[in-house]
Amino acid sequence: MPSENPSISRGHTAERRSGDASFSSSFALSGPSAKLDARIDAYRSGIADIALAGAYLTSHYAMPLMRVAAISSMIRRGPSPAAEATSQLLPGESFAVLDAAGGWSWGYSAHDHHVGYIATDHLGAPLESTHRISATLALLFAEAAITAPVVATLPFGARVFGEMQGEFLRTAGGYLHRRHVTDCASQEHDMVAVAERFIGAPYLVGGRGADGFDSSGLIQVACAAAGVVAPRYASMQGAVLGSPLAETDRLRRGDIIAFADHVAMMVDDHRLIHADSYWMSVVVEPLVDLIARMPQDDDRPTPSRRRLP
Repeated sequence: MPSENPSISRGHTAERRSGDASFSSSFALSGPSAKLDARIDAYRSGIADIALAGAYLTSHYAMPLMRVAAISSMIRRGPSPAAEATSQLLPGESFAVLDAAGGWSWGYSAHDHHVGYIATDHLGAPLESTHRISATLALLFAEAAITAPVVATLPFGARVFGEMQGEFLRTAGGYLHRRHVTDCASQEHDMVAVAERFIGAPYLVGGRGADGFDSSGLIQVACAAAGVVAPRYASMQGAVLGSPLAETDRLRRGDIIAFADHVAMMVDDHRLIHADSYWMSVVVEPLVDLIARMPQDDDRPTPSRRRLP
């Protein structure tokens, strides 16, 4: 647990920035520590991210070592393929490694600071991305021809480094058709339309598009395509995305509806789209149907209603 001993001081500190870190030369724990969240604050017994040095007392602080996902890989709660999946890293996304042992790396995903374990052999050296996958599934060809063998597939949102050559993007691993990619700076204009592309995709705990989605994974990926940064968890999305709506405000397309452990996006004033474990897929259905299925003892039976800019 975070130390609340006001008398302890040490000789290092860090100030975390989004996706990066900057460091000053000293710090002192001069009062009660800030409340930490193990889902997004990287600390455990005996080790912590150096960015937490002023807030969490431990025997060792680690400097993040950036790596990039070479393939789609689940982030897990523990260092085992049997451990619960909590999120997913897509190809080309960065992971900050704080510790590695037994074939597993512990740290956090750079885009949302989600903490967990990922198989070390799924990570590679950092490489600046030039393009992202804009198709729901992109084919990687062995040669610059649609008749060439397909050597791999890449999910929507994956990031790649390459150079356009005619109709294809040439990458180190193969060729992607130009209609399956867009440059990294481009943004979608309708995040609901992005989510609608995945209607029928399987529900997958921790999923963010490779093999399936969970509810917050779908919302995060759709928001990211439109240039909106969203946290990983439904409860966080329901607390910070956009601005709250009054109960009297009429819902409209793009509004966020969030429960304690589930989140959805309105398609119009009465239907929503979400990745739902009841249907085991991404579906569009009336909001009233979802509310009717919620447990009566849900700690937030009334959903959070928020509007994005």
